[in-house]
Amino acid sequence: MTVSFQLFSARNFQPWEDVLKLLADQGYKNIEGFGGVYEDPKAFRALMDQNGLSMPSGHFAIDMLENDFAKATGIATTLGVKTMICPFLLPDARPADRAGWVEFAHRLAAVGEKCASAGFKFAWHNHDFEFKALADGTIPQEIILEHAPDIGWEMDVAWVVRGGADPFAWIERFGPRIWVAHVKDIAPEGECKDEDGWADVGEGVMKWGELLAALKAQGQTRLFVMEHDKPADLARFARRSLQNFNQL
Repeated sequence: MTVSFQLFSARNFQPWEDVLKLLADQGYKNIEGFGGVYEDPKAFRALMDQNGLSMPSGHFAIDMLENDFAKATGIATTLGVKTMICPFLLPDARPADRAGWVEFAHRLAAVGEKCASAGFKFAWHNHDFEFKALADGTIPQEIILEHAPDIGWEMDVAWVVRGGADPFAWIERFGPRIWVAHVKDIAPEGECKDEDGWADVGEGVMKWGELLAALKAQGQTRLFVMEHDKPADLARFARRSLQNFNQL
């Protein structure tokens, strides 16, 4: 079981050299990249090496994956990424019906084939919108997984909950597809409003002990990534989350 840290959580606490040193000092060995750290991959890799950090996974926008795949794989190679993950669709790019989501799933499948040919694994990362039923009652996340059968899933478990779905049911059904899990927490109702209602891992309402057991029982989730979308204190979040996760 490998623990990592999504650098999106630290986007408001730059410079990156300070962030990486803080994470290394807290005991992290792995980080997960996103577009905000890809401007100069060689320089960022040097910072990683200075702090003894590896990047087994990274987020890459669908536009880059489809329209400049060579750039995406170049970044991934430089940073040591093994699993490339598509993380998001802007609201105006989200399909409105089943046919649109099937088409999008086929696009992801095509990216997955290119990644496999280039020696990378490929996965989709969810938010909450994929769990909102369409007019015909179908669920976009289900369409993605069924119509792109060879790609993996980076399951952001807390976003599943915010999407109104039962994460245990999804783990039971699609556990073998969940190669990576985002580990984040939801604050009790009315708390942490300045942090958009998110909490440090283990300090909120998510049943992480049970969730971790369910993910591990499926046997395919190897990477667990700490994340908080809007921490007020990066050091506090990084420290408490890793401590609490290690005690699960």
